[in-house]
Amino acid sequence: MVLYAIIRIRGTADVPYDVEYTLRLLRLVRRFHAVIYPKNPSLDGNLEVVKDWVTWGEINKKTLRDLISKRGRLVGGKPIAEDDIRRIFGLGSLDELVDALYEGRILWHKYSDYVKPAFRLHSPKGGFKGSIKKPYNASGELGHRGEAINELLARMI
Repeated sequence: MVLYAIIRIRGTADVPYDVEYTLRLLRLVRRFHAVIYPKNPSLDGNLEVVKDWVTWGEINKKTLRDLISKRGRLVGGKPIAEDDIRRIFGLGSLDELVDALYEGRILWHKYSDYVKPAFRLHSPKGGFKGSIKKPYNASGELGHRGEAINELLARMI
């Protein structure tokens, strides 16, 4: 199963209503928030609507582990600990949680009563390499970037 990491790059000013609504459905309400979702046709349709405000790509296991351990939060704002993983997900360790997410046995956004579905990130270390108003394949930062999302996430965690 393919897991997408989706990061909101652009802010809240002058966003059309349909794009704002779709961003809210994806739980991307602020700049530099990230979410993880499994790839499916309805998500692809949502990403097509918001492609000028977000960037996304296929996250690998190492980056997913770093994202959950360093930026994952429980409802209430506390960091996620090993005993929280046992209590909420019924799994023994963070590595088992990452494997379960990657295999599709657990969907992160379905546990929003216990964990925050969005990850708050820093702005990227070293800044953006291109314009945040152009697509990734045109020397910008927006849209689908494939495996390169892992490099961007590493600079933002």
